Amino acid sequence: MFTIQTGHSHLRRLVLLRAIAVAAQCATLALVYRVLEIELEWLPMLATIAGLAVLNLLTWWRLRADRPVSNSELFAQLCADVLALSVLLYYSGGSTNPFISLFLLPLVIAAAALPRSYTWAMAGITTGCYTLLMKFYVPLPMGGEHEGMDHEGMAMDHAMPQDSAFNMHVIGMWLGFVISVAVIAYFVVKMAQAVRSRDETLARVREETLRNERIVALGTQAAGAAHELGTPLSTLSVIIGELKRDNAVLPEWRDNLDILDGQVRACKRILGKLLSNAQNTVAPTAQPLEQFLADTLDEWQLLRPTVPCHYTPPTDQSRPGGVLRIDPALRAALLNLLNNAADASPEGIDIETQWDARSFTLKIHDHGQGLTPEAAARAGSSFFTTKEEGHGVGLFLANATVERMGGKVRLFNREGGGATTEVVLPLHPHKST
Repeated sequence: MFTIQTGHSHLRRLVLLRAIAVAAQCATLALVYRVLEIELEWLPMLATIAGLAVLNLLTWWRLRADRPVSNSELFAQLCADVLALSVLLYYSGGSTNPFISLFLLPLVIAAAALPRSYTWAMAGITTGCYTLLMKFYVPLPMGGEHEGMDHEGMAMDHAMPQDSAFNMHVIGMWLGFVISVAVIAYFVVKMAQAVRSRDETLARVREETLRNERIVALGTQAAGAAHELGTPLSTLSVIIGELKRDNAVLPEWRDNLDILDGQVRACKRILGKLLSNAQNTVAPTAQPLEQFLADTLDEWQLLRPTVPCHYTPPTDQSRPGGVLRIDPALRAALLNLLNNAADASPEGIDIETQWDARSFTLKIHDHGQGLTPEAAARAGSSFFTTKEEGHGVGLFLANATVERMGGKVRLFNREGGGATTEVVLPLHPHKST
């Protein structure tokens, strides 16, 4: 998204600059005609300015679309400006025109906004145009008389007076310098890499700050809800116990009551951990990877006993397991990811793990319909969900927890169908006692 907006902003500034250039060119030609009384080839010059104006209108209309602005498109726009400037200079003295220094502007813009290859290409184009205009151009005629023009750049019999030509040259060079300074200062500040990097950093910091604020708010509300849910869970536990002891209960109901009793106990255990972590700040603890995986999968199977789970351990069993720094929220984060996969694929999920000396990778494969383009783009953002009754909190908190531990979460569709949730976490060297 940031790249799309950056391309649009560059092209929008170029449209603004071109509009200013068209107005300045019209004003300059009017000044030459009215004040200096110099006869030029008006038709091709006015046609060139009109072409630039039409291009600017088409570009402004193109910016209304959401289609991203590529580097090639921006480079082509700059080439059009170079071509128009070359035509105008050809009919107004070529390299002897004081505005020849305006060739610097497309080069500076390319250097500030485009990759190195485009900058070198623009340097070659502008240098070639300047070189050609040293040989091929229409010399400036004497004011007030329209004499025959030499297209090979040779001096004319009726040249401009020396003082008048010198003054015009000085004034033109000054105007060109002022325009160059203003535009270079504006575009370099706006488009330099340092500014882009700073903008990206600020956007990332703002996003992390907003996410942390939401996490704190959710944590506060979760602690309050955990305290309030203790009473209804205790009531459910008592009622389930009484029903199990009641001889009038149908035998086929007893299995369901056992499942309900296990679910209530699991909820009370989770709420107990939540309240304990909220009351006491628990530092991350180191735990062997195999033990952590086994405990997490066992706890999840208690919560989702009806969903089959097939676990594939690492192929190299001789490799020693690493040590994972367990944040109190990591287990809950993985449980959320497993629940999301189970919701998408109630018929079962597959779990695959791999690790080396540096990182641990957990892959959760479901057999559902896969991710839509919108879900793939917004997965992990706050309060985005594809479930009818979901709130978009589970994946958001899981992603935030894993990133806080230096890891990352990635969701993608598989070629054979279904989606995969990949969790990568850093490992620490195993220390034998």
